[in-house]
Amino acid sequence: MNLIHRLATGLRRRDPDLAATRRAARTALVMPVLFALCVEVFHAPVVGTFAAFGSFAMLLLVEFTGPWPERLRSYAALGLAWMVLVILGTLAARSVWSAVAATVVVGFVVLFSGVVSSVLAGATTALLLGFILPVSAAVPLSQLPDRLLGVALATVAAMAAVSILWPRVPEHPLSAPAASVCRAAARQLRAESGHYSGQVSEATFARCLACARETEASALRLRQSFTETPYRPTGLGTSSRAMIRLVDELTWLSAVLADSSPAAERSHGQADDPESSAVRESAATVLDLAAEMLEDPGRPPYRLREAAAELRGALSALEDEAVNRLPIPADVDDLLGSLDVSFRAQEVAFVVLQLAANLDLARSAERRSWRERLLGREPGAATGALASAWERALAHLEPHSVALHNSVRGAAGLGVGVVIADLADVQHAFWVMLGTVSVLRSNALTTGQNAFRALGGTVAGSVIGVLLLQLIGARTELLWALLPIAVLLSGIVPAAVSFAAGQAAFTLTVVILFNIAQPEGLSVILFRIEDVALGCAVSLVVGLFFWPRGASAAVSRALAEAYADSARYLLGAVDYAVSRCSSEPGPIEVPQEGRRAASAARRLDDAFRTYLTERGQKDMPLGGMTTLVTGVVGLRLAADAVLELWRRSPGGPPPEDRADARRELRLMADGVFRWYESFAAGLEGRTPVPEPDPVDRPSDNRLVEAVRDDLEDAAGRATGVRVIWTGDHLQAARRLQGAIAAAAARGDAGEERR
Repeated sequence: MNLIHRLATGLRRRDPDLAATRRAARTALVMPVLFALCVEVFHAPVVGTFAAFGSFAMLLLVEFTGPWPERLRSYAALGLAWMVLVILGTLAARSVWSAVAATVVVGFVVLFSGVVSSVLAGATTALLLGFILPVSAAVPLSQLPDRLLGVALATVAAMAAVSILWPRVPEHPLSAPAASVCRAAARQLRAESGHYSGQVSEATFARCLACARETEASALRLRQSFTETPYRPTGLGTSSRAMIRLVDELTWLSAVLADSSPAAERSHGQADDPESSAVRESAATVLDLAAEMLEDPGRPPYRLREAAAELRGALSALEDEAVNRLPIPADVDDLLGSLDVSFRAQEVAFVVLQLAANLDLARSAERRSWRERLLGREPGAATGALASAWERALAHLEPHSVALHNSVRGAAGLGVGVVIADLADVQHAFWVMLGTVSVLRSNALTTGQNAFRALGGTVAGSVIGVLLLQLIGARTELLWALLPIAVLLSGIVPAAVSFAAGQAAFTLTVVILFNIAQPEGLSVILFRIEDVALGCAVSLVVGLFFWPRGASAAVSRALAEAYADSARYLLGAVDYAVSRCSSEPGPIEVPQEGRRAASAARRLDDAFRTYLTERGQKDMPLGGMTTLVTGVVGLRLAADAVLELWRRSPGGPPPEDRADARRELRLMADGVFRWYESFAAGLEGRTPVPEPDPVDRPSDNRLVEAVRDDLEDAAGRATGVRVIWTGDHLQAARRLQGAIAAAAARGDAGEERR
């Protein structure tokens, strides 16, 4: 019992939500039954082969999310796609050149389609298997109906299995730590709310300090849950991607709260600010409701929406009252001190509102139609499903996209595998191609590591297979008994142990499967080792030939683009603010730079996901890398905040009356943009990483002087305050430089040691 308990505890630690265990158990029950039914009862080995591999792909290699009707539609669509791919593969296999051409085209389309939606991304490997299996063996067209019948049986069995066998939906592994951060931040905001309502004492300072430390610790635990696993602990769905953004936003919120806490600036004398207190109290309510939604995914979002609306109202009241409470006339320090508390509350409120909108997006994503899921349409998107899919694909059709690199390399590797299998006259060409696709990764180094693991696992599985065949001999009934055990291990071992162990279990499964269908003894093992060795060699050569710098370089390049585009977006937002300083109010417009920054952020997310899913030594600690990724979020939020700030701009006098303010804002924005542009170049290694710019206090002073006439005039005071707050957002972007420059410097030091 102790041994079983230890095994169960170890499995829970490596597979916390038992997702891999659940898929493996279903497959271990369904696949052998289907295979036995076709081979032993109906004496149809072709049907049995395609039913076995089809059920293996649909039950073990994919797991669709969402309501049960939508899941079943996804499995039905996957079965239909398999039938189309089986037809194409069977037709293309009639000559080697048609097989190569079809493999390259189908391989690229399938791999690249993963950028469109989570449904397609999660089914990529299963779809490739559906084409590899038929294209690797030329057979008469008379066998096509048997192949399609096997796929149909696998589809029906998979739909029944996911509905009946262990249908529980696992909780998201990040929900609990994210909820903990939300509750800790809510407690901190309530403590600060009491402080800014005038309750200033040593006790309130101590409480604010304790709550700030608790928030920081909770955020650290969330980030550790996110990074300290071999594979990224999230799925590919919109709700899971929203959770990824939530991790970044909560990290950024904890940083903002650390800077804005009264405990961080005990010497600050402004403590009686009822509007700032109300904003913090409303933000705390939103965070508590967000924690409830994270803990109970079935909870409807209407209360969160109502609380967010109340927070917006409190924020509007804060902005209006900040204008009325200005100490006019006053010196520069008095003006900046008066507005600082209000700005900090506004900054916190904006991040909390973004977080609430993100959670609302996750819940809305779960209620999308199947077609919208398939085509990756975001909830509430202005464009249709097809237009959304096209937009996402276009975002990755550029030279530095990791998704484009992987798609081209994967398609080329599969095509080369077909050629080599034909030239070498390999008996089981399927395994050459499977070996190719199983070890292709985002860089040449990891491809080589995975090739070594694949071969090592294959040898280990083959040795075990030899021993089993020697012991079992011709007793087929024992092979039938061992088949479900091997399938179960094939599903659990890759997640619980390692990639190489998974290869060993899969090799053993194939040995058993082929010896049941066509008893060949040790020959199938030798062919398996030969074929996978050729497939691994192909993948290694292709990995060295196409973009050999690797995932670390790819994520550095994606970071550089994201920082450059986000800084350009911030510059565009300030230009928009400058244009609103002296124009009639109108609807807010998102600058074109915002769309480019969003596309760069999507590419960064893909590159970072690839970086995290790769095993082996990293050039940069994950903590430093995630600091850099979170910095991009902070920079984009600053640009978003500037746009939101000027949404209700009242207009004002002619341009020449605010020429000094406009010029000062542009100078500040240009300085911030130039630093981030230089930082982006440093991330790519083209220049050294620049030292952070100091907080530009003289610019703040000049900005206040430039709008002093507005501040002393009731008609222009609101615009003057918005100008100063825009400068504060630029200073926040400048304060961010220290943390990201330090993280980049640690990465450079690590690379030098290597």
